[in-house]
Amino acid sequence: MNAVTPTPRRGRPPKAQAQLTRSAIREAALTVIDRDGIAAVSMRSVSRLLGVDAKSLYHHVADKDDLLDAVAEHLLGQLEAPEPTGDLRTDLKALAYEFRRVTTAHPEAASLVLTRQLSTLAGLAPSDAVLSVLRHAGAEPEQAVRLLRTLVATLIGMLLREVSAGPTFGSSDADDLAQRRHDLESSGLPEIVACASYLAHFDRDEEFASGLELAVDFVESRLTQLRA
Repeated sequence: MNAVTPTPRRGRPPKAQAQLTRSAIREAALTVIDRDGIAAVSMRSVSRLLGVDAKSLYHHVADKDDLLDAVAEHLLGQLEAPEPTGDLRTDLKALAYEFRRVTTAHPEAASLVLTRQLSTLAGLAPSDAVLSVLRHAGAEPEQAVRLLRTLVATLIGMLLREVSAGPTFGSSDADDLAQRRHDLESSGLPEIVACASYLAHFDRDEEFASGLELAVDFVESRLTQLRA
């Protein structure tokens, strides 16, 4: 007797698939990232977490890049621009710290926020907020864009280092710090040896505050020169 070919299933799709949305897929991708890192994200790993067939995801996201963009956009969308005070230094620092809060909330996903170029409202809003501060401080459009790019580059560099820095870079842990200082002092390089205690120490909050202060100093100085 020949095997009977199963009749294609009609009617409602499986419950998990019926409840599938772009938002649910994005959240599942973020869960994978938090747990295993960005490299672990695939249509298959996300669909497995959701309990659906990987093909069903393509009804809501175009591909993996689109999915990663959705995660980055979602995280940037959490940014709440502080109310402007009219003071350049205060407002730039407040925006920088809010950007840091959003970026480091999910350290494994930080590089998505920091490196993917998004043209959506959520992706452009932080730049618009900084440009607004710079324009109110007297910068012309071209000047404001150049200063924005310098600030963004500085913040991205500091935050990428913050979320990925290990003991070999520097540490605030006593044991790691001592080992790192020993390694530096053993290098035989005169300036490295002279600065070893400072190179060995890395405190995320202190580093961000110090770097931000220097960046804002530059912006303030540049605007003063341009107005002269």
